Amino acid sequence: MIFYVPALILLVIAYFIKFKKVTWLVSGYNTSSKKSKEKYDLEKLCRLMGNFVFGLSFILFILASAMTLIPDQEEMLLLVGLAVLALYSLIGLLYLNTGRRVLKEE
Repeated sequence: MIFYVPALILLVIAYFIKFKKVTWLVSGYNTSSKKSKEKYDLEKLCRLMGNFVFGLSFILFILASAMTLIPDQEEMLLLVGLAVLALYSLIGLLYLNTGRRVLKEE
């Protein structure tokens, strides 16, 4: 039940990143120098980061729903849910930080 709150917060953050292009919510980009920021394609960056955060929100929502519907399996669901969350985060961050996916094409 408690996972609904962070799921909702992440949903709002994802909306602002993807649709409103609020780049100061993107860690790493918000602390970059102006010269470094010029290298990034903001459309791609906001789309990919927004989708990533929407995914995090979805996983937490599914976890909260499963724990509400099956309360006697709460410990097992928590372990599986957090493992899925960690795996998604690892794969997502590796995908976003490898290659030149969010850099401007020259």
